[in-house]
Amino acid sequence: MHFVIMGCGRVGASLARAIERAGHEVAVIDQDEGAFRRLGTAFEGRTVTGVGFDRDTLRAAGIEGAYAFAAVSSGDNSNILAARVAREKYGVEHVVARIYDPGRAEIYQRLGIPTVATVKWTSDQMLRRLLPQGHVPEYTDPSGQVIIAEMPVAPAWIGHRVSDIEHATGGRIAYLTRLGEGLLPVRDTVYQEGDLLHLALRRDDLATAERVLDTDPPSTS
Repeated sequence: MHFVIMGCGRVGASLARAIERAGHEVAVIDQDEGAFRRLGTAFEGRTVTGVGFDRDTLRAAGIEGAYAFAAVSSGDNSNILAARVAREKYGVEHVVARIYDPGRAEIYQRLGIPTVATVKWTSDQMLRRLLPQGHVPEYTDPSGQVIIAEMPVAPAWIGHRVSDIEHATGGRIAYLTRLGEGLLPVRDTVYQEGDLLHLALRRDDLATAERVLDTDPPSTS
């Protein structure tokens, strides 16, 4: 899979190396050509000098075939603009933006773009929003058999109860992240646009659950 990262500071460089180690292709965008030194000599991905929300720059980085896009530059406005261009112009489904002002996060979440505020920052949080979900479980029990994973959910599930999701996947929803805040769902809680779903299930059932949630819900008729 191909990933595009805007910003080659410490966070962007760390993400790029981690994604490349996971076996994926990576392109990194930065206005400062010297910033690419942070990637190290072993980095084999693409580097593109330019403004991350410029369409020519994005195309040079391979945005048209990208699986995911991360905006992790030092500017909130640049990050959210680039994330919106990637999502709305190029149809990249997996998009995340780093936001320095936590007060803005709720606004951006309503636009359907997951954000990570600096005060909550870890590279694992960003990786969970970019990599296919089986790669980075949020929690694994000591036996290695049970995990909690942030699951991608097809838009057709919006408006369905969490109990429908649990029945279809065989898992249990540990919690939802809604507008940047954790939420413990009850049976009648409805999955909403922008929610991040954290599912507890057996590791062996993860791939099946991903396939179920990547398709339309089963008909109830």
